[in-house]
Formats: sequence, C-alpha cells, structure tokens
Amino acid sequence: MTAVSMKQQPPSKMRRPIGEPSTESTPVFALKELVASLYREQNKIQNLLSSLGFALRSFNNLNQFLELTPLMAARVTDADGSALMLSKRPNDISLEQLHCQDHQMAQEIRGVINSIIDQTNNQQATPELSLCLDEKIRQALGKRIRLYSTPILVKNIERGRIYVFSSDPEYVWTQTRRKLLQLVADQTSVAIANNELTVELRSKERQDRELEIASEIQLRLLPRQCPVIEGIELAARCQTANRVGGDYYDFIPTNYDQLRQDQEIKRGDQATSVPWSIVIGDVMGKGVPAGLIMTMTRGMLRAEVLNRHSPARILQHLNRVMYADLDNSHRFVTLFYSEYDPQTKILSYSNAAHNPPLLWQTASQTIEKLDTDGMLIGLDPNSQYEDGQTQLAPGDTILYYTDGFTDAVNQKGQRFDEENLIKVFEEGCQRYDSPQDILDYLFKQIKAFIGSGHNNSDDMTLIVVRVKSTQ
Repeated sequence: MTAVSMKQQPPSKMRRPIGEPSTESTPVFALKELVASLYREQNKIQNLLSSLGFALRSFNNLNQFLELTPLMAARVTDADGSALMLSKRPNDISLEQLHCQDHQMAQEIRGVINSIIDQTNNQQATPELSLCLDEKIRQALGKRIRLYSTPILVKNIERGRIYVFSSDPEYVWTQTRRKLLQLVADQTSVAIANNELTVELRSKERQDRELEIASEIQLRLLPRQCPVIEGIELAARCQTANRVGGDYYDFIPTNYDQLRQDQEIKRGDQATSVPWSIVIGDVMGKGVPAGLIMTMTRGMLRAEVLNRHSPARILQHLNRVMYADLDNSHRFVTLFYSEYDPQTKILSYSNAAHNPPLLWQTASQTIEKLDTDGMLIGLDPNSQYEDGQTQLAPGDTILYYTDGFTDAVNQKGQRFDEENLIKVFEEGCQRYDSPQDILDYLFKQIKAFIGSGHNNSDDMTLIVVRVKSTQ
C-alpha cells in the first residue's frame, strides 16, 4: 500500500533531503543578498555625505572642513586614499590634505605630489596647468597606482583639485564614483566660498565700524549748535549722502579773548558782541577722503582766522598752506568765508568758487547774490581773492548752501537747480520769521522734489542767517 502510494505521488511533491539547497531558491537568495549589499552601500554613502554636509554647516574654521575632504572622497569612491590640492592664486598651488591608510603609499604619493607642485609653481601659469599637473602625477606614480581627479570650482574658477588613488588592479572608475567625487568637490567649493564671504563680511563690518567712528568724529567737528550772536538768529543743518561727507560749515569767533570776557560777564544764552566768521565749504568728492580734507580745512582755517586779516587775505593764505596736500590728493575745496560784525551789522566776505549765498532784502522784497572773484582752494598756489561787503538791515535773511541742494535729482532725472532754490527761499522768507522754520521748509521742499524712497547722491548743507527786526 505504501509503495503504491509512493509511486503515484508527483515528483514535485516529493520532499528534498535535509541540508540540500533548493535549485529554485538559490537565485532568489542571491538577489536578496545583492539588494541588501547595495542598500548597505547606499546607506554608507548617504551617511558619509550627510556627515560632510553637517560639517559644512557646523565648522567655523575652513581648515577643519578641509581635513575631512580627502577622507570622505576616499570612502565614497572605495579608493585607497585621496589628496586635496588648492590654489589661492596662479603659481601658488599647495597640497592641503592627504588621507591614506597605507603609510608607505601615503609617503610615496606625498613626495611625488610635492615635487611636481614645486616644479609647477616655478612655471608660468597657463589654463592647461592643472591638466599638465594631472598628467605629471600619473606618470610619476606609474601604472601601479591608479589616479583620478576632479576640479574644485568657485565662481567658475578652478581653485583646486581632489585626487583619489587606488593600487587595486581591479579598481574601476565608474560613473557613480565619478559623480560621488564631484559631489564632494562641490561641497568643498561651497565651504571655500562661504569662508571667503565670511572673511569679506568681517572686513566690511570693520570698515562699517571705522566709518561710524569717522562719522562720529566729523559730526563732533561740525558745530553742535549755532552760537548766540548779537543782532542775528542762526539755523544750520548738514545732511550727508554717505556716513562721512565732504560738506563743511563753521561758526568761528574772530576774537577768542574778547569772547571769553563776554562769556564771563554774561550768563545763559545772552548774545556775544564779538565779530563771528560764518563759513561754508565743499570738498570735491565724498566719503572718508573728502571728510579728512574737510577736517584739515577746518583746523587750518580756524588758525588763520586768529590772524585777523581780511576775508580775501584769509582765503589767500589758506590756499597757499593747503595747496600741496590738495594737489597730491587731486582734490579741491570751494569755500565761502564771511565775517559778521554785530556793532555795524556789516557782513564782509570773500568767495573761493563756492555757490554764492542768497541775500533776501526785506525792504525791497528781492534776492541778490553775495559773490566775489576767486579760484578753488588748491587749484593754483598764487590765486588772488577779492573782498566784498554788504550792509544788513532788520529782517534781511541770508542763505548759505552747498551744491548738493541745487544738484539734487528727482526720479525723472530733473535737477532742482538754483532757480527753484531761489523760488522756495523767497517763499520761506515771506512765510516765516524764524531761520529754523525757513531751513525746515527748504529741506521739506527738496525732499518732496526728490521723492519718497529716493536718496540724494550728494551732501546737502544749509545755513540760514536772519537779522533781528527788534533788539
């Protein structure tokens, strides 16, 4: 019965002996092993690249990141080792890092690369230099060690190369390995670019701080407030286009000894009766160089005022003293110098090619310009200047200004020009009695002309002087 049953059972239902592999399950098992191996390899590569990305985000020091680069390059490509070479500028190639488990191989490769780098740095830089470098290293290493490389590009400029090498004769440079090495090179490029941006940002922060200090110094050199002078009222404002500007204005007592005596006798904000110099100027250019020249002009002019010469003679002496420095810097200064005598209400002045101030005469309701002949300060050491005078009456108003006001441009490209300035100045004198109100009105008009969100490209400075109607 049992024998018959065995004969009738289909072969496919017969049990295989214990321990004997199934011919049907062997390919499936091998496929599973292959998939598992690929999965492990993929995880390994992902972990390595993830570590490289973490290092890129975390390390503040570029050298710390570069130490990892050859290690990662060797591992993702299954190579024996890797080398990183960087070039800061032509003929300045250096071996930054080298990774290899085999100490003897590492020494050999380091010696070969350093020797070839020394030869290359002594040659004239050419676009084919990196390709020649690769070929020379391959020839020096021979066929025993396989070498592959990829460039490190920063802003499309080659800044170095990553090399991987293997002594395994069965090592194959596959498309996948090439892409993985390129990925490491790209991460290195990002690290180098980030480092350069950080250095540039820190440099800019230092420059910004220096500009802030320069701006603070310049603001302290400009009058903090207008002096109280007998018979007149003053208002002034300097609005720089940059943090440091080239516009200059000043109020200088012509007799410090008399001023000290007046201040000892009088208290509070009572006016002083000593003559005062009212000055406005403009250094050609903007920024720190113009600010430095403005500071130099201020110091020299204040010293010159103490000599008690006429305005024309003061400008003549100032021009001679400053000529050499201005000529070397290829800059010039325009300057309008005036002196007001509270006793006589006479304004004496001389002009060194500055925009002539505007005088509003309240009696005639007209405007005239205060001007004399004279060249720029620093143009010719032998320049001659002229003296001018005007008798001021109660209610008369003088506007000192720099060309930043008349050269202001609106969004249509139109200049504010002198004609518009005269118009709004006349309106301000007719509407307001206070010099501060007139000054605020002028700045309000120029702001409306330029337009919101549009900044002027030049410094703007105004001084408004008004003769008091009653004493």
